[in-house]
Amino acid sequence: MPGPDSLSIDFAALRTLRMVHAHGSFSRAAESLGVNQSTVSYTIERLRRAFCDPLFVRQGGGVVPTERCNGIVSATARMLDEFVALSQPTAFEPAEARAEVTISCNFFERISLVPGLMRTLRGRAPGLKVNVLSSTVQGKAQLDRGETDLVIGPVRIDDSSYYKRHLLRDHYVCVMAPDNPLSARGLDRDAYLAAPHVTVTYGGSWRSRFLVEIEAAEAALNTRMEVPSPAALPETLAGTDLISTVPSRVARAFGAAVAVLDCPFPAPFDVDLYWTPRSHHSPMFRWLREQLVQVAAGGD
Repeated sequence: MPGPDSLSIDFAALRTLRMVHAHGSFSRAAESLGVNQSTVSYTIERLRRAFCDPLFVRQGGGVVPTERCNGIVSATARMLDEFVALSQPTAFEPAEARAEVTISCNFFERISLVPGLMRTLRGRAPGLKVNVLSSTVQGKAQLDRGETDLVIGPVRIDDSSYYKRHLLRDHYVCVMAPDNPLSARGLDRDAYLAAPHVTVTYGGSWRSRFLVEIEAAEAALNTRMEVPSPAALPETLAGTDLISTVPSRVARAFGAAVAVLDCPFPAPFDVDLYWTPRSHHSPMFRWLREQLVQVAAGGD
């Protein structure tokens, strides 16, 4: 029995396929789409008949795509994003805008870029609501699933279907309590490696570039504490001989709560902005991206 006419497959069905592919789960895809699981199952069954392929097979607690499914998702992803872009308004007036945008980033961007962006938006586009997600190392997946509009971070997304703009370059510095004796003496390589360190790990598999440089030099920090975020470092360092290593913009945000010294392993890194064709031609997102570029430039 022949399957349904392939031209009867609509964009909503292809979006469902994309969500199941991104999540590896019918139930998580249904949750993301705001529908029940039976709707997702029915749609995938219809696509299976149209493409004469199982598309997904059970493995462990989830589903994995077939080769044919990977090809379909890859071929239709940009088309779907560009179709969504066609529905965007062709003009944008910041003061009159009423919309919601989602930005995925981590602590560095939340402390060094988001505050400046929000000051701009409150003054020029007060009707815009901003949702900020923690990206950890999931930024690309969040873009794929449509969970975020923009990803900001020191990450690389090597895929021609994504757009990218450089925002800033930063480097690492050492921070410590203002009354730490090291703040008056300075830090050479040996003193830095010997000093008791609070090491920020950020969680997941991502590693700060200065740690990579230290390892490449066949050296090691004297780590006495590990934390997943720099957020409480000033309070943690206060009244102790501990030091820590953070990006210079983070140290600047701590203000007088810490003393700042040059780091023997400055490890410069780039922070970039990524987005998809879904928002590329949108006047609103074009304007928003430009505000982010200006905020980043103003922090140099």
